[in-house]
Formats: sequence, structure tokens, C-alpha cells
Amino acid sequence: MTAATDTWLAAAIAAADAAGNVIRPFFRGTTAADLKPDQSPVTLADRDAERAMRAVLAQRCPDHGILGEEYGLTGSDSRLRWVLDPIDGTRAFITGRPVFGILVALLDSDTPVLGIIDQPITGERWIGVAGRPTVFSGPLGGRIGTRACGDLAHAELSCTSPEMLGEDLPRWRRVAARVRRNTWGGDCYAYGLLALGQIDVIVECDLKPWDWAALLPVVEGAGGRMTDWQGNQPRMNGDGRIIAVGDPALLPSVVAALDARE
Repeated sequence: MTAATDTWLAAAIAAADAAGNVIRPFFRGTTAADLKPDQSPVTLADRDAERAMRAVLAQRCPDHGILGEEYGLTGSDSRLRWVLDPIDGTRAFITGRPVFGILVALLDSDTPVLGIIDQPITGERWIGVAGRPTVFSGPLGGRIGTRACGDLAHAELSCTSPEMLGEDLPRWRRVAARVRRNTWGGDCYAYGLLALGQIDVIVECDLKPWDWAALLPVVEGAGGRMTDWQGNQPRMNGDGRIIAVGDPALLPSVVAALDARE
């Protein structure tokens, strides 16, 4: 299993590298953004980067399935499946903010066993492998390891946008009312910061499998926990409501706040 895992990790790194090579020339350029049926933006950089990732993985792991945000599922009968988001945070990308990321995950059945968060502009990369400590590299500083914070009153909360919360906004506000402060924005980059001990709690909605699968090994390999809003393991066919905590001791308080009847 170790040899196989290392082979898969090399493939994941090669796929992230390929996507980064595609994306960097587009950054802060004039690429138009189209709207998908769900009204989320997509650019040529998203599409070309996913094609590049798929080509690498198909060559290196031809028996694996691939699920990508832009081009759907191939190889649906495979137990091992790559889950790809070429640009997680397209809104940040099209507005020139380097807080988006390339996401590469490998699932064994429905369990993420490997995940990469790659920021191709800042040169930061987080690598999570089930059963191993998360590895971080980058020129901006930071060390892997979530910080001790067992009390919500001292916690830094993050969420990508209020719009993603929809009708769950009142529930989310019950968590926000209990923390030290909240910061908006970040997409997958916020989960990388949580793994560096800069953020304590992330509570979000409407995440698709390609939005969260790569994040789970990174967060948990840094000492944190990632669950649904009931505190259970996220599922591929789940409702997209996700909690990430740096200190696992925070999880019961977050779940309780979300479930409170007020």
C-alpha cells in the first residue's frame, strides 16, 4: 500500500503542476468568465487546467476514475477515483486575488485518501495523505499544525461568502455570535490556513465533492477535523454542509450551536 500511495502521490503532484502551468499565464489577464447553469463563473483557465490534469492522470493511472468540476465523471466503475477542481475560487481568480487553489483528491470508494491544495501564484502547496502528517511548502512562511483552541470565544471563524449559506444563514450566525471574530473569503485557501494554525473554524454550505474531498486529508493530517454539520464524516452524496476545526475539542460546540433551537 505504501508503494502504491507514493505512486498516486507522484501522479497527484504532476497533475497539480500541469494545472498550475496552465493557470499562471491567465492570472490577472483579460480572460472572460462565462456563467454555468448554477450561475457560478467558469473561465478558459478552469477548462484548460482540468483537461491538463485529466491527461496526466489518465496516462499515469489509466485504471482510475476521474470526477472533475468541469467535465464530469469518467470511469464510474473504478473503486479508485480522482476528484478535481482546477480552480477552487474562480471569483477570486477572475478578480486577481491569489487565494484560489487547485484541488486534487484521490478517493478509495468514497473515502478521501490523498489531497493536495496548490496555490500556483504564491507557490504554496499542502499535501495530505491518510495516516501521514500533512506537508506544507511555500515561500510565505507558516508551519503545519493546527493550534489549540478549545473555546469558541477565542476562535477565528472563516466562511467564503454569506451568499453560499442561503437559508442556513441564521444557523451559521449562531456560531458567528460565539467566536472572537469572523473573516469572509478564502475558498480552499482558508482550509490551508487552518492547517497552519491561522484559522480555528470554517463553517460552509453548498460544497460539492470536488470542493471538499482534497481538503479533508490536509486538515486531518494537520491535527484538525472535518465533518458535516452533524459532526459525521462528509459523504460524497451529502448535503454539502461542512465544518472544519483546527482543535477537535471545538467540534461539539460548533455542532451544538448549529443545532440550537433559538
